Amino acid sequence: MSDQWFDIADLNHFWIQRRFEVLQRLKGTLISETVEMAEVGCGHGLLQRQIEDAYGKTVTGFDLNDYALNRNVSRRSKLYCYDISSDDEAMKERYDIIFLFDVLEHVVEEDRFLEALRFHLAPGGRLIVNVPAGLWAYSSYDRAVGHIRRYSIATLRAVAKRNDLEFDAWSYWGMPLLPVLLLRKLWLMGWRDQRKIVSTGIDARSESMNELLTKISRWEAIPQKLLGTSLMAVLRKKPVG
Repeated sequence: MSDQWFDIADLNHFWIQRRFEVLQRLKGTLISETVEMAEVGCGHGLLQRQIEDAYGKTVTGFDLNDYALNRNVSRRSKLYCYDISSDDEAMKERYDIIFLFDVLEHVVEEDRFLEALRFHLAPGGRLIVNVPAGLWAYSSYDRAVGHIRRYSIATLRAVAKRNDLEFDAWSYWGMPLLPVLLLRKLWLMGWRDQRKIVSTGIDARSESMNELLTKISRWEAIPQKLLGTSLMAVLRKKPVG
């Protein structure tokens, strides 16, 4: 993820707020009932802080980006600069929930990455994933922030099946923002300045525009199976044998 993204996205950003609302509607009760949770690719801790504030729970954060970790806004959650492929025995099958929010689309070798992640997930534990959706929407913005791909439910199901993960629940979200996504793709077409692409692609521009986009983003029921700008899924680790 581009470091610029961490400078622009904050707890008040319309997309960050809506993403958390989707999580709550899709599987909020599961968070309330779970003790050991972790986030791989926690970045500057927006999801950690949201869960702390809403549920009074902590979420252990793993990341390799010092720039993001130094700006982490969580208050009580532990942070580790830790490579999950190291398979530390102290971390084996430790977590009942692992959040993987907007990370998988950056990973070249999905299967190797998910194998390492499953090492840390308890038997029957859940992996809660959020990824960008809409294969048609891949644009210069995706390239600038390091997205290798966007997903459909079919492609995410294929990834899950290969890695012994079962679907508990899923939803597209962001349908009301599809026109904005299309306009962004067209507007940024042909741009070469990567930093400008990132800042233009994520910045809400003003407080009033951010508020408007927040309201627009809520014009959909969750879960919904049609289409959206993002896709969230709750996957369960299959027991061995």
